[in-house]
Amino acid sequence: MNWTPPKKPAELAESRLIEAILDGHFPIGENLPAERELAVQLGITRPTLRETLQRMARDGWIEINHGRPTRVRNYWQEGNLGVLSALASHPDHAPDNFIANLLTVRHLLAPAYTRLAVENDPNSLVELLRKLVEISDTPEDFATADWRLHHQLTVLSGNPIFTLILNGFIDLYPPMARLYFEQKEARAHSRQYYQQLLNEALAKNPTSAEAITRQVMAESMIHWQRAIQK
Repeated sequence: MNWTPPKKPAELAESRLIEAILDGHFPIGENLPAERELAVQLGITRPTLRETLQRMARDGWIEINHGRPTRVRNYWQEGNLGVLSALASHPDHAPDNFIANLLTVRHLLAPAYTRLAVENDPNSLVELLRKLVEISDTPEDFATADWRLHHQLTVLSGNPIFTLILNGFIDLYPPMARLYFEQKEARAHSRQYYQQLLNEALAKNPTSAEAITRQVMAESMIHWQRAIQK
């Protein structure tokens, strides 16, 4: 059995502080309360708070200046992949346009890592796609299949940065994908894409695979808008 270990106090405190920042309780550019006061508010010790703040400073949420108050940074402009991962773990507190922006980024990145995957290892991609074109017609199976495909494409691309970026959304991807694949049209659209991509991988044609992926990613944004409007 796989057990999920409980979060440590510093991790819980970090999650609560991030939610407070995203909700505007601690706005960008403003100072956090003094250390003693903030520790009391969070119900943790001051050493635990210091660990929490160091973690958040590392990712670009806050700026620690010894002898001066801790300031909330403009995490959209000064944050890193840690901010993206945290946003994906707090979807209820993320901005309304977060998913749309995420899909826009995928629209830009997916064609590139798909082309590289077909160039580098079309045989491994063919092996996976032959399984995906036969998956059962359920939102859950398609959500799992879509994650497997994009994760494998990033791995086969040979550029681990693509994989690290995608892995930052591992908490957000399943529920978002299940909502997306509630639509029968979306499932049919993706199954067709898997077959088209299989054909291009068999033909070892990275240019066509890139073009097809670019078109499909653009169309998937339209399907997403339909999903959230229902």
